[in-house]
Order: sequence, then structure tokens, then C-alpha cells
Amino acid sequence: MTEEQRAEPGPPVPDALPRPVVEKRRFKESLIWLVPALAALVGLSLVIHSWLQTGPQVVISLQSAEGLEAGKTPVKYKNVVIGRVKKIRLSPDRSHVLVSVALEKSAEGFATKGTRYWVVRPRIGLGGVSGIDTLFSGAFIGADVGESDDRQENFEGLEAPPAVRHGELGRSFLLHSDDLGSLDVGSPVYYRRIQVGRVASYTLDKDGEGVSLHIFIDGPNDRFVSRSSRFWNASGVDLSLGANGLKLNTQSLAAVLAGGVAFQDPPGPHDSTPAPEDTSFKLFGDRTTAMAPPDGEPHYMRMRFEQSVRGLAVDAPVEFLGINIGKVVSVRLDYDEKTQKFPVLVGAVVYPERLGAAYDKLEAITRANGHSPDLARMMGGLIAHGLRAQARTGNLLTGQLYVALDFVPHAAKVDFDPTVKPLTIPTAPGSFDKLQEQLAEIVDKLDKVPFDSIGKHVDQVLAGLDTTLKQVNGKTLPAFTETLQGVQKTMGTADAALSDDSPLQRNLGATLEQVQRMSRSLRVLSDYLSGHPEALLRGRRPDSRPVTPPAPEPAPAPAQEHKP
Repeated sequence: MTEEQRAEPGPPVPDALPRPVVEKRRFKESLIWLVPALAALVGLSLVIHSWLQTGPQVVISLQSAEGLEAGKTPVKYKNVVIGRVKKIRLSPDRSHVLVSVALEKSAEGFATKGTRYWVVRPRIGLGGVSGIDTLFSGAFIGADVGESDDRQENFEGLEAPPAVRHGELGRSFLLHSDDLGSLDVGSPVYYRRIQVGRVASYTLDKDGEGVSLHIFIDGPNDRFVSRSSRFWNASGVDLSLGANGLKLNTQSLAAVLAGGVAFQDPPGPHDSTPAPEDTSFKLFGDRTTAMAPPDGEPHYMRMRFEQSVRGLAVDAPVEFLGINIGKVVSVRLDYDEKTQKFPVLVGAVVYPERLGAAYDKLEAITRANGHSPDLARMMGGLIAHGLRAQARTGNLLTGQLYVALDFVPHAAKVDFDPTVKPLTIPTAPGSFDKLQEQLAEIVDKLDKVPFDSIGKHVDQVLAGLDTTLKQVNGKTLPAFTETLQGVQKTMGTADAALSDDSPLQRNLGATLEQVQRMSRSLRVLSDYLSGHPEALLRGRRPDSRPVTPPAPEPAPAPAQEHKP
């Protein structure tokens, strides 16, 4: 039976239930293909989205792939993921590794010139600790975008993070030094003992005569770098012993360990205009040298010493009346055929402008005399007044010497020609050399003293003295002892004679009484002669009779009272 026959209604059946009518839907089978179509559409959208989000691919050259893993290691900029390592392979010459990185679409600017890449790992050094967070998350590649818009695909990776990132506020400056010392990339830069920057990089000069350091000063502290600023190496500890005692000076513990640079404007009037970026400065060895007045033009001069200069070395100071004006640059031996001696030629570089106003006055006087302001002309007048070079002791403990330019009283006149080059300064023995000469003269005089004959004579004198002492001990001392005993007996006898009950004592008392009476008589006589000096010619007049005083009158009798 066909479906049409089944669908046709039959004759009505009493009390029969109604049959359902089934309608056929033609699109039932097409619903099955809707699910894969939607899946394909979603996949296509994901592919399109991935294609739209995919950025450029770059290749980074690194020395090692330590800590990196393809498909997992991210590339970050300011701790935001901007790409991921896609593939790691060796270079054809096997000297380094090539890391392929797929950047995101938003990071297209990191595929340009000037962009820098490096591996961020835990690093512990004298300058501090960095990358400590990678101990838990693993190493990743750091990036720093450049300022160029030119496309680039291959990059040379850095072995250490850059000290200065692009876009940081501040300015860069260039320092020139004879050597690097203890400085390194990342060494701090101080201003008034506050860190305001760091050493960004350093390179050896093309001529090999020094080192150039690039430093970066963070803003807004970069405004303190003026055209007159002085930079010096603040590494280590500056220990000095002077008239004010022992001084210890350092910037910080980090500067002691890892090195550092400090700068400051010199005292007094100076140009305080802020220095433009990439201005070059000289890096001095210490603060004292940096803050010293400008050296000016250097001049070479030579000195000829006839005595030994043991202890005088290169870089020894040259002082004029106690002021450092230069340093020794060479010490070499010469030979004089006439005197058959070996003089020492000492070369020095001096900076006359360190004398300040004194140099200006000497220069003006030289011009007033009609001569060019040449150092040789100025030195000629000073040499005529006794200026000489002397090698003096600078340290008694180490025996180090320095060259002192000073005026020597009664110095012998020398022939000085200012036109002879190089400028040669006459010398004079130093105080220590004079002392040695005086000691040598004393030794010569002592050698002339006949110590042998004096010793023989002393021996004879001592022998005679010994004989005399023997005679004194054998004869003189016993006789002297007997004499003392006799004196003792005499003193005993005198003591007995002067006792209270001795006849001598009684006679002495009577004699003293008579002398006393005689002295009273003489006193009476002198008193009489003082009143009657004529008695010496006429003699003494007889004594006048004594006058009897009249008898006193009797007193009247008292009146008697009558009784009634």
C-alpha cells in the first residue's frame, strides 16, 4: 500500500478514533549541513582574525639561547607581551644562535631601525641586581623601540640591558679620560652625592690614547650640567692627611665597590649656562684636581742635576714657592766628557697660568720691557735673582723627592740664554744634599784628628793618675786620718776649756765686766766734754756746792671749835 492510498479517507466507521495526518517537510535533510558550515565560518573568522593580528617577523642574533624556548618565550616591552619566540636555530658558522620572533600586529614599530633586543635573565653585579622576577617566570626577551621608521628584520641582540631607554627624559654627555678605571656600564653619576644619572657606554678612542664615556643625566636634574661643570672619578676612597688631620671622602658604598662619576660647578664666578646635549667634558682623577683653576697652555722645561736624584720619579710634582705648577715627565742619565761625570736630566711639564695674578703681572712687566711674553724671558729675570731648581724630600718615610723652584740666597751667577730650546733651569743642591756635604766635611775633619796619639796620651795620663791614686791611698789618706784625729782632740780640749765652771770661763766673765765699766766711764767722759770742751785745756773745774733747798713753811694749825 502506497502512502497516497493510506492517506485517502475511507468509509466512516462508527465510534472510531481520528487518525493523525502526517505532512512531509522537504528541507529536513539540509539542517545536518548547518553545523559544519558554522564551524567552517568560525574557523575562517579565526584565521582572518589571526592573519589580521599577526605582525612582522624578525630574527635576533644572540650569543646563546640559554633560557629561551620556541613557542613559549615571550617578547615584552614595559612588561607587556608584544610577540613570542617562534623558532631557534644555529647560525651557519655556529658562532651564535638565530631566534625568530613573531611580533603582534600592534608591535609593527619594533621591526624598525634602532630597536634593541636583549635576553632578560637574573643578573647580580656590583651595580645591583636585575631580572629577579625571571627566577619564577623564566627568561624572556626585552625590547626597546627606536625612533626610526625604516623597516628592518635582522637585529643584533644585546648581551646586557641598555643603561638608557629611548624616550627617557634627560640628556647625554661625553667624557674623556686617560683610562676607564673601575667604571663600567651602569656606574652611577652623582651630583652633591645624589645619584642623577649613569654611565651608558664607553669606547676606546681611535688613536688609543684614552677612553670616551657616554653618560646620561636624568631629567630634570640634567639642567645642573653647565658649560663650566667639572667631572671627576668618584670611585674608591679618597684618603688625605693634611694640616687639619685625617680626611676620608667618598660618594657612597656603591661608588666604592662599582665606581662612579661626580660633577659640580667650580667655586667663584663661572658660566652657569646649561650645557647642550652631547657636550664633551674632561674626566679628572679626583675632586681636588677637577676644582683647580684651568691649567692653561703647558710648557716643557729641563733641569740638569749633578747630584743623585734617587727617589725622584715620573709624575713627581714641580712646585714654585710651594704651589704645584706641573709634574716630572722624564728622568734620564747623561754623560759629561769634560768632567767625567754622569749628570741627571729631568724633564718637566709646567703650567705657568696656575700662578694666577702673579703670572699676569710678570707677563705685563715683560711686555713693558719690550720683550715678547715668553716663558723663557720671564724666567730669565727670576733666574738672575737667584731662582734655582732643587730636588727636595717630600716624604721622609718613603724618601720620595719633588722638584722645588725657589730663590736661593747668594746663589752663584749663571749664564742663561732664553733663546736656547728647550728651556733649561739651573739647579742647586737641596737641603738634604747640603746636609750630606756638611756631614762629609765633618767626617773629613774628624779623619784629620790624631786619635791614635790622643789615645796614647790619655793612656799615659790615666797611668799617672793611677800611680797618684795609689800614693794617696797609701800615704796621704792615713796622714789625713791622723790629722783629723788630732783636730778632734783639740776640739775636745777647747770644749772643756769653755765650759761654765772652767777658770777660763770665769776670767773671761771678769774681763767682760771690766770692759763694761770702762765703756761707761768713756761714755760719761764724752758727755762731759761735749758740754765743757774747754776742759781739755783748763782741766776740770771743781764741782759746785750743792744748793740746799729752803725748808718748807709749816702749815697753819686748824682752828679749834669751842664747845658750848
